[in-house]
Amino acid sequence: MKPFNKVGIYGYGAYIPRYRIENREIARVWGRQTYPIKSKSFPSIDEDCITIAYEAARIAIESSNAPREYIGAVYVGTESKPYAVKPCGTILVDALGLPNDILSADYEFACKAGTEAMQAVIGLVSSGMIRMGIAIGSDTSQGRPSDELEYTAAAGGAAFIISRVEDGVIAEVEASHSYVSDTPDFWRRDCAKYPMHLYRFTGEPAYFKHIINSVSRFFEEYGYSPSDFKYAIFHQPNEKFPRRIARRLGFPDEAIKPGLLCPIIGNTYSGSSLIGLAATFDIAEPGDRILLASFGSGAGSDVFSFLVTDLIRERRAKPPLRKFIERMVSYDYAIYARYRDKILM
Repeated sequence: MKPFNKVGIYGYGAYIPRYRIENREIARVWGRQTYPIKSKSFPSIDEDCITIAYEAARIAIESSNAPREYIGAVYVGTESKPYAVKPCGTILVDALGLPNDILSADYEFACKAGTEAMQAVIGLVSSGMIRMGIAIGSDTSQGRPSDELEYTAAAGGAAFIISRVEDGVIAEVEASHSYVSDTPDFWRRDCAKYPMHLYRFTGEPAYFKHIINSVSRFFEEYGYSPSDFKYAIFHQPNEKFPRRIARRLGFPDEAIKPGLLCPIIGNTYSGSSLIGLAATFDIAEPGDRILLASFGSGAGSDVFSFLVTDLIRERRAKPPLRKFIERMVSYDYAIYARYRDKILM
């Protein structure tokens, strides 16, 4: 898919809560082995996916000096909404001081809900229906106590302002491709506190099949190859999968390092690949081409190609993502369990 009219990223921002729990602390409590992920972020007692989305979007608007009156849509991708029936996007519209004559919706597609929101905003801007829009991926991910997900399910978010290329963008959206199928690798039923997953479906039938198909078909359709990209960002459910799929698709290890944040902050679900994109924009230079490949359980993958422009140098996010990582403070399992509402009173 190519935008009908040229569009791109006008500004971006990312946010990670300062609370962190070390992998070895979780392993100590449950008497299990540790995993390659060093630690994961988790929200404070007064944070949720809406406050995380607000911080990311605020940074995107203020860093790029985007005119609020031009923003015609706020779409939020998340799988950890604080309300079963009430949108997150409408709260953000008022909190960010945006006009009320605006489109707003919440998107769900597991870990690729954020890139689904991005596809929708790209379409709206390209069609001329709106001048600018914000796409956000934000989550406070859940993991059942002692489950493998507890070692990786983290919190964080990223926001991207999409605009017409003629308005001045830091990166042009060149093309995209999506691939989906009914693959039950991960789900959460209504009223269930924690998600479930099927081990045998997680890897090859889900993650690898969908990303390989989306990226390979994207290459075939538009004539790209791994050598055309300076950086490649893949969804990060753990440390191993992104590296393994990069090698299978022909990308060198150095191409994926900037976006590989899993060993530091954990898997932020809907924000995972988008936070990787924000981290890459923090260091990218004009002329760099970036590949972004998300993955969502259930299952599907969205692929994008971005071409960085000269404006990247004056519109980098302030603060950059590394500042949030540097300020992180570790807490023990007791504080983590209390703040994540794992103790039922």
